[in-house]
Amino acid sequence: MGTYLLECCVDSVESALAAAAGGADRIELCAGLVIGGLSPGLALFEEIRGQIEIPIHVLLRPRFGDFCYTDREFAVMVREAELFQRAGAQGVVIGCLRKDGSLDRERMEELIAAAKGMRVNLHRAFDVCADPWETYRQAKELGIDTILTSGQEENCLKGLPLLKELAELQKKIKGPRIMAGAGVTPKVIRQFLDETEITDFHLSAKKVLESEMRYRKEGVPMGIAGMDEYSIFRTDAQEVARARQALERV
Repeated sequence: MGTYLLECCVDSVESALAAAAGGADRIELCAGLVIGGLSPGLALFEEIRGQIEIPIHVLLRPRFGDFCYTDREFAVMVREAELFQRAGAQGVVIGCLRKDGSLDRERMEELIAAAKGMRVNLHRAFDVCADPWETYRQAKELGIDTILTSGQEENCLKGLPLLKELAELQKKIKGPRIMAGAGVTPKVIRQFLDETEITDFHLSAKKVLESEMRYRKEGVPMGIAGMDEYSIFRTDAQEVARARQALERV
């Protein structure tokens, strides 16, 4: 097996510090992780960049929902790639699909060009593409470094059969690294190391913290109905450390 990599997805300064303290190799920085992640603000990136030394890959996703973007939405993504490249990000995390579920190669090429030498990860748009095999081969042709995927299932354990096959294809054609994501825990990491050739893992390692607010106005949601506005999701450094230990026991 090759070198192991542990990536932690975070959406706050506190979570980034916890990820680094727990032993993550790098972070994927986003905003709104609770809805799958959106592009973070430049100020958040700069604050985190000044406090941790591990590499930062930045998610470029202008809105919640699918990965078929309007021209205006795509223009924002290109601009974000340029901004974060100049700000010192080590990589971008991107994914654009066409209406038929195929990879939008032209837009991917434009984003990669805007990234100007940064590492490029294809995110879980891969998990909702029409043909994962063709998309994988196209990703190789585009020079994409890593594909984050749950094996086109709601979590990586359910997607294990496809993930195993993708890892074998990676080895055969020397394509993008397969990074398992969605539902990754220390226990899952150990199972994957036993059963697959996958060496890269992506997790949020989040825990739910109780809000420090003493006064609470209940029944006034700020967004998604039913979501508790007084629950704070934050990366748990100890859970990251347990994931790190799972890799080091191999």
